[in-house]
Amino acid sequence: MKRSDHEAADAATALVLEIFRSSGALLAAGDRLVGDLGLTSARWQVLGAVALAAQPLPVARIARDMGMTRQGVQRTVNELAKAGLVSFADNPHHLRARLVLLTPAGRDAYAAATARQAPWAAALARGLDPAALEAARALVRTIGERAGERRSGEQPGDHDADR
Repeated sequence: MKRSDHEAADAATALVLEIFRSSGALLAAGDRLVGDLGLTSARWQVLGAVALAAQPLPVARIARDMGMTRQGVQRTVNELAKAGLVSFADNPHHLRARLVLLTPAGRDAYAAATARQAPWAAALARGLDPAALEAARALVRTIGERAGERRSGEQPGDHDADR
């Protein structure tokens, strides 16, 4: 491996570790922001995926779209259903994969969480360059996409000729 490749690998490792730390801090902040609404960050994420979907989706599709496991999303959806924030409907395309729908209480909870998130995000972004934020988002997305396309046992670069 060339020196520049080592430097890039070290920088990528440092970035990934920082993303992990930041993710934990963001999840904790989200929990504090919406905790009194009966939500956690995980519930809020799934509620948002349901609220923002163009049409009702089954759990597996929500999980795929969010980059989460189906089992984790199913557990969260079950908690949301128990809290009366989502309900289920028959799926005309699949007998067992029911569709997840927001209830009126779910719409209210999501609207309340969104109302809190907007000023929180504005405070978080205060003094930061929007172009730098967009560049960071694009970089984190690329890192996530590259991490997600690797299968067990593959090494980075195994499919570079296929791109």
